[in-house]
Amino acid sequence: MKKSLFIIFFVLFQFTVSAQSGQVAGKEVYTGDDVVFHQIDDHTWVGTGHMMSNESLYLIEGSDKAILIDAGTNIADLDKIVASITGKPVTLVVTHVHPDHTGSAINYWNEIYIHPADTVNIPAFMPDYKGEIKFISEGDVFDLGGRQILVVHTPGHTPGSLVFMDYGQGYGFSGDSFGSGNLLLSTDFTTLLGTCKKMKAIIEEHNINLLYPGHYFGTNGETPQRINDMITICEGILSGELQGKANPRPMMGLNMIITAYGMNINYSSDNVK
Repeated sequence: MKKSLFIIFFVLFQFTVSAQSGQVAGKEVYTGDDVVFHQIDDHTWVGTGHMMSNESLYLIEGSDKAILIDAGTNIADLDKIVASITGKPVTLVVTHVHPDHTGSAINYWNEIYIHPADTVNIPAFMPDYKGEIKFISEGDVFDLGGRQILVVHTPGHTPGSLVFMDYGQGYGFSGDSFGSGNLLLSTDFTTLLGTCKKMKAIIEEHNINLLYPGHYFGTNGETPQRINDMITICEGILSGELQGKANPRPMMGLNMIITAYGMNINYSSDNVK
């Protein structure tokens, strides 16, 4: 079951994100067969996997602790790789329960933090995980020591999708919530519209410059303008002013696609509500 769903995700991502290109900037601090880590700033790193369209994981360090956001698709010895970059104890958190974010490397950690709304996906995507599943929700904070990471619930891509915000640095880590230019919508447009409006308000209040996405190519960070464009698309679809078309590869029930403002939203006709 998990293997077949993985293949579906792989094909769909390759089809819809194949136009993305670019090179992740920053000093390369680790390179291996499964992942390359680049430095974003003195205490933040992005890992780039090779199996699912640059599946991205982020290591965030404070003075006392660190968190790893997502674990890629299949990264051998990820715990050792992370330990070679930071000497701080590392907690694993995930943006959502899909196989390119909760791959085999989650088993290097004895506990994992997810949003409870994504437990519906655990049987399909995390059936072999033997560690403790802990829940995090809107407003929870990871205090890393001199650096706080706030949890924001952003349903749309999945019911329990999360964004992790670093207000002090002026950026966040959005997983697939804002699609990296390509969103797979498993809820509905009203839910997505609410999520986008929430993120727009956060961005404006806290002067957020960028959201690092779950499939980062170096040039496709989610910007305030992209969030505004997504609001326009959602409102247009819901009002009927914008129309999607038949998805040429209607996998996982996503039989429709709309392409506008330089992005794709893949959805089901049942999601238009």
